[in-house]
Amino acid sequence: MIYLFSIGFLEVSWVDVIDIMLVSILLYQVYKLMRGSVAVKIFLGVLSLYLIYLIVRAAQMELLGLILGQFMGVGVLAAIILFQPEIRKFLLLIGKTTDFNKGNFFNGLFVWKRRAPKEAYNITPIIEAAKTLGGTNTGALIVLSKDSELKFYAESGDIIDAYLSKRLLLSIFNKHSPLHDGAVIIFKGKIKAARCILPVSENDALPAQFGLRHRAALGMSEITDTMVLIVSEETGQFSLARNGKLLHNLSPQELRKKINDYLTTEDEKKEEAVEEPVEKEAKATSINEAKARA
Repeated sequence: MIYLFSIGFLEVSWVDVIDIMLVSILLYQVYKLMRGSVAVKIFLGVLSLYLIYLIVRAAQMELLGLILGQFMGVGVLAAIILFQPEIRKFLLLIGKTTDFNKGNFFNGLFVWKRRAPKEAYNITPIIEAAKTLGGTNTGALIVLSKDSELKFYAESGDIIDAYLSKRLLLSIFNKHSPLHDGAVIIFKGKIKAARCILPVSENDALPAQFGLRHRAALGMSEITDTMVLIVSEETGQFSLARNGKLLHNLSPQELRKKINDYLTTEDEKKEEAVEEPVEKEAKATSINEAKARA
């Protein structure tokens, strides 16, 4: 093994440097997940208890050391129980960043597989319904998904499976409708379900002006690859939650752009980037031909 350098009796190799870097990245990601939550205080409490255990062992206090030793013996199991929400969020984050759920991994293995056709749908009913709801200060929560039907969350409400329309959205979020309390899930141009229950974010950095509706949207965007539209009941303003971040006080034009960017796949964006110069060149050619004829 080739050593990089040595510190006293310690010999450091490239493998050690890579190992330290990976552990640092892992600890930083864990810190980001626990930051601003009660889990940080629990972690500090467990760490303090472990330090006390080391001191007790060094002082050879047998009885107290035996009691703390039994507790530390089940430390892994206790950590799983105490940090269950954070572990679940961490695993969901890893699963969300892989390409298995999008089919890109298997498409790469089977190069002869034909790409599925585009399944774009018109988002105008969403924008128009949001404008009407905002104008009447009617609260709304709309989850947009492009890769999954979100069956777990859809089954928490009432399954509708109807084609998207402005009138249907307005009927659902009408204050006198039994379906208005909860979220609507939209997938591939269909309203899959209404009155759905979403996970609430535990982010303490969220300003106090945002209520439970915004926290639910933020929580949903933290653990799923979705975009959530919020219409505020107090102000009628529009917000979007995506990847645990909240974009507030958006205009209808900004809403349309953000939603279109989310629903457009990377392959479609590349195609549009290639098609745009070709269209410009064709347009310039037609203009030149018209001038030449004139």
